[in-house]
Amino acid sequence: MKLDILVLAVHPDDAELGCSGTIVKHIALGKKVGIIDFTRGELGTRGTAETRDEEAAESAKIMGLHARENLKLRDGFFKNDEAHQLEVIKMIRKYQPEIVLTNALQDRHPDHGRAGDLADEACFLSGLVKINTELDGVAQGPWRPRLVLQYIQDRYIKPDVIVDISPYFETKLTAIKAFKTQFFNPDLDGPDTYISSPEFFESVIGRAREFGKAVGGTYGEGFTSRKLLGVDSLFNLS
Repeated sequence: MKLDILVLAVHPDDAELGCSGTIVKHIALGKKVGIIDFTRGELGTRGTAETRDEEAAESAKIMGLHARENLKLRDGFFKNDEAHQLEVIKMIRKYQPEIVLTNALQDRHPDHGRAGDLADEACFLSGLVKINTELDGVAQGPWRPRLVLQYIQDRYIKPDVIVDISPYFETKLTAIKAFKTQFFNPDLDGPDTYISSPEFFESVIGRAREFGKAVGGTYGEGFTSRKLLGVDSLFNLS
């Protein structure tokens, strides 16, 4: 299946927090969107790899994803090296996305920046014809996405692009809440963590309001780009 947008996320729930409104908006516009989670989030204080699998599957249904896979890389200890780049390249070549959305290049969690660099480099290398990969015993051809953007996560980063997600914000919240073991849930016993507090959840809403207000909407999601972005017409800008 060829996807229009492929989201690369190091942990299950990164995509939900960072860009699920944009995902749902583009699916509503008729685009095909999928997520590749790099790890199962097995080092998380709350929940288990198995519960994260279940939660990711439930969130995928809520968003209406066309595909979601997990590379099962080692949470916390994966590297941006040849072996890991080749695993990501296989997914890029499998789904041939026009656009890739991936982790912030710097953030509170060190996995995020490392994953953002891994994804960015894999997107470039995936277009090189002399890098050979196979999937299920079948040789893959080169493919390079035309655009790679990073969603903004915990730390504030000034965005290069903001997507108005106002009509889809409630779906975003529902997708996040599918991760019942991770975020504020008064019905669940477990140790308190940075992301399980009600204040963290409120900060997600506040960030979306801030970005939405900046573009004349109610809720928005911000993205950064390592390259300058161009448009065919000034009238495509808002």
